[in-house]
Amino acid sequence: MTDDQARAHLRAADPVIAGLIDRAPDFEPRSWLAHLPTMDVFGALVFMVIGQQLSVASARGIFNRLLVGFDDRMPTPAELLTKSVDELRAVGLSRAKAATLRAVAAEFADGSLRESDLRRRSDEEIEARLTTIPGIGPWTVHGVLIIALDRPDVVLPGDLALRKIIRVLYDMDHLPTQREVLAIAQPWRPYRSLAVAYLFRSE
Repeated sequence: MTDDQARAHLRAADPVIAGLIDRAPDFEPRSWLAHLPTMDVFGALVFMVIGQQLSVASARGIFNRLLVGFDDRMPTPAELLTKSVDELRAVGLSRAKAATLRAVAAEFADGSLRESDLRRRSDEEIEARLTTIPGIGPWTVHGVLIIALDRPDVVLPGDLALRKIIRVLYDMDHLPTQREVLAIAQPWRPYRSLAVAYLFRSE
């Protein structure tokens, strides 16, 4: 379906999302990525690991400092492995995140993970595979599905910022649980990614 058809589906499925669409009918959901280097699956994993439990501003600051060490570009897996945990910590990463990035890089460098293989897999299969790596959880994988693979039906039920937005826009008296977020998002299928983008834009 076209973007117009996706918006029509969401407008009919949920009056809250319909209102957001009507206020910004020409919104480009991937425009925020223009401020970042083009990222493949490995790069998106690096970006999402850095962003775990951090504000967007803090995550981008650390991400940019990491790129400085590689001539202001995204390193290859082999290049990232040339950096020790302590060197990665120097850009602002925690020891755990530095170790996770090295573990991710090692799997891509030795061929255990291949972008071409991941692209052929379903969202569920990608999540199952990537979450076998210590430090990679569903939130991180969902971000990769959106950023690198442009999958159309991804929601981030564990994202605190998204849950806060939903609490306000859906007039809830409590912070929604992940299960409640998924229930609210059910009518958006198969365009949950676009609905989530509109919700983030509303913040």
